[in-house]
Amino acid sequence: MLNNVSRSVETGTAHRSVPEPERTPAPPGARKRKSVIRRELQHFRNNRELFLLSLPGILYKLIFAYIPMVGLIIAFKHYRYDLGIFGSEWVGLENFRYLFSTDTAWRITRNTVLYNAAYIVVTTVAALLLAIFMNEIRSKWSKFYQTALFLPHFLSWVLVGYVAYAFLNHSDGFINRTLQMFGIDPVSWYQTAEAWPAILILVHLWKAVGFNTLIYFAGIIGINSEYYEAARIDGATKWQMAAKITVPLLAPLVIILLILSIGSMFRGDFGLHYFIPNNSGFLYGSTDIIDTYVYRALREIGNVSMSAATGFYQSVVGFVLVLVANGIVRKINPDHSLW
Repeated sequence: MLNNVSRSVETGTAHRSVPEPERTPAPPGARKRKSVIRRELQHFRNNRELFLLSLPGILYKLIFAYIPMVGLIIAFKHYRYDLGIFGSEWVGLENFRYLFSTDTAWRITRNTVLYNAAYIVVTTVAALLLAIFMNEIRSKWSKFYQTALFLPHFLSWVLVGYVAYAFLNHSDGFINRTLQMFGIDPVSWYQTAEAWPAILILVHLWKAVGFNTLIYFAGIIGINSEYYEAARIDGATKWQMAAKITVPLLAPLVIILLILSIGSMFRGDFGLHYFIPNNSGFLYGSTDIIDTYVYRALREIGNVSMSAATGFYQSVVGFVLVLVANGIVRKINPDHSLW
């Protein structure tokens, strides 16, 4: 063997170790992406049961919320049924220009914003007060009060519209009958535009306050009772405990609900503004909002593209409002913001 090795050395055929090519290190960004993907996969494996339980909700959102977003391109096209979504003519911002060039654009935008602002403020204040009152009621009737407040939330606006008509009908309405008993002339409510801001706010409050009250009531139940016991020892009254303990500790919940409500400020409640005024032409100046105007335009003109442009406009503005509101809250108190 030694002779063979020497012979190989002489002939230059001895085995030489070939150096391995240098490996180029992966860029930091790629390593970071791989680590993130690996961490997310591990998180999915650790919580696969929870992800499986959430699968129906994810599929629901995917099918009914995200896949239909393809139809947003209708807002930038002159949509024709025979050509379809992708075959219709591209018109750019023409549909948006048509929406804002109408005489009623300012009116319906103003009504939508002001009504929603009033609904948010009035409902929040009333729900907070009712939740505090319910927390103080410790009797067998508390469940009845909760059910009575929550029941209108499940009623459709069509049914509520008939209830409102029973009150506001000119000839046989409950309110006009009561006015006649006191010698006051009946009022044509469906032709009196000045009264409808108050009517709509009251109807919305009656229908929505119960749901918000139960949310705040659940938040009050979650407050540690030791705070109230310490306040009683110090001689605090009910109102002082509500003002100094309940409201401050509910502030994060209230702010989160307000931010979410602000996001829908440009998207009015169609059922409330269509069925309660009974679509009366005398009341358009006081009750018309973006949603009802678009519905009538779609029904009478059949302009699908303008309706899609309006919905896109409402969604974008709502998204911006949520970002702005959350940014303001984060500047004031980061602990109360959504993110």
